[in-house]
Amino acid sequence: MRLELSCQVNQDFLKVKAGFNESLFSKLSPPFPPVNLVRYDGSETGDMVSMELNFLFFKQKWTSKITDNHTDSKEYYFVDEGVELPFFLKRWKHKHRIIKEGASTIIRDEIEFKAPFGLLSLLLYPALYIQFAYRKPIYKKVFA
Repeated sequence: MRLELSCQVNQDFLKVKAGFNESLFSKLSPPFPPVNLVRYDGSETGDMVSMELNFLFFKQKWTSKITDNHTDSKEYYFVDEGVELPFFLKRWKHKHRIIKEGASTIIRDEIEFKAPFGLLSLLLYPALYIQFAYRKPIYKKVFA
């Protein structure tokens, strides 16, 4: 399944690029499930990000590898792909795009995911949508 969300911020896209760091990653973590960041290398190709999701009665590890990144005069992006995923995901690919839009910037999350079976993918869609929509006011505050 595919999920796309966008947010416009009033900041130069290269400043937004510089702000995509461990501090922002921690701010973007939703209230549930609580996330413990285990490893954060950055957003360059080959970097790893690993976290532990706490679902109260059990924990799940989520590790992604940065498989691609690119910067030009109009856009910066990086792609993380799941290496070790929680039980409810079979595949995860997330392209983080930071796009120059005049004097402002569009932050776009383009996500492809798959659960172990089709019905679960359908059920995950609204939950993931809410998790990523949660980021919009944070982006606007951080990149004001």
